[in-house]
Amino acid sequence: MPGESEALSLAVDLGERSYEVVIGAGLLGELGPRCRRLGLGPKALVITNETVGPLYGETVVQSLREAGFEVHYTAIPDGEAYKSLETAAALYGACIDARLDRRSWLVALGGGVVGDIAGFVAATYMRGIDFVQVPTTLLAQVDSSVGGKTGVNHPRGKNLIGAFHQPRLVVADVATLATLGAREYRAGLAEVVKAGLIRDAAFFAFLEENRRALLDREPAAVSEAVRRSVAIKAAVVQADEREAGERAILNFGHTVGHALEAATGYGRWLHGEAVAIGMAVEARLSVSLGLLEEEALARIEALLEGLGLPASPEPVPYSAVRRAMDLDKKAVGGTLRFALLDGIGSARLVAGVSEDALAAAYAGQRPVGTL
Repeated sequence: MPGESEALSLAVDLGERSYEVVIGAGLLGELGPRCRRLGLGPKALVITNETVGPLYGETVVQSLREAGFEVHYTAIPDGEAYKSLETAAALYGACIDARLDRRSWLVALGGGVVGDIAGFVAATYMRGIDFVQVPTTLLAQVDSSVGGKTGVNHPRGKNLIGAFHQPRLVVADVATLATLGAREYRAGLAEVVKAGLIRDAAFFAFLEENRRALLDREPAAVSEAVRRSVAIKAAVVQADEREAGERAILNFGHTVGHALEAATGYGRWLHGEAVAIGMAVEARLSVSLGLLEEEALARIEALLEGLGLPASPEPVPYSAVRRAMDLDKKAVGGTLRFALLDGIGSARLVAGVSEDALAAAYAGQRPVGTL
């Protein structure tokens, strides 16, 4: 296990809500001392799921107890379908059973679902308590654990119920990726690709050049991908914590992706797979509106395909997805806003996209459209 000096630390600078994102291998056993130095309260509840808990729960609980914390533990079922108000209610019950008070805190040990729902419970239990993110999936390490977005799904829309609540610390132990299934790992790569597309053309080129190393989970390539993705996310969040403007570019691929998830009952695709499809559709939309060159679109599609990610929404009908978009929380005054690309490494918000252009992009066409 590496010492703490060997871990990489990135700061998310948000004034009094600032925190560190620590990236490295073998960090789970160091969680207790790191949390102790933060001055967190004496009692913690570890929230995980039934897949991650048997793998890493004991290590985390032991580290926290050896650091002097009173630790309680609960596990929820695994899967997006359990990111719900019903699960949140059960977790409130676990908090009450553990007699957590306002100085107590939560640990989110798992992927994006665990992080989102544990963060939401932390944001709302006793009007807000601290929490620490310990992401164990690639998608959570590079995206959902950073930035303070927490929430649960509603049957009619993804993440419609939630709150901004920043963690006190994020500990991303890349060694946990060794136990991640191939499909889940590839799904996480979608958010890595997104980071390069919206902000860093050189990083996108790195992903193209290191595609095979990433698929083979070579440690150096994976650590670099996590580091650069987190740095991009942190920079955007620091500039716009509550998504008043620039932060919305992080939603590239998500307007279509979230709608696909909702329209299929959160059961057909993993989140990262839906985002990959959404990025392909929204990149085609960017081309049809004259924002993005065809050559760039070809590179995007080639990388997604090369990483084993889906790019087609078939056989889900456009009408079902379009209905789900009407409840997208990024809409303003009933008008959808898309994060679209005006080049690899550059994105901007676009409102008022024509229905014909959107439908055509969903169908895989590239007509010349207008805003």
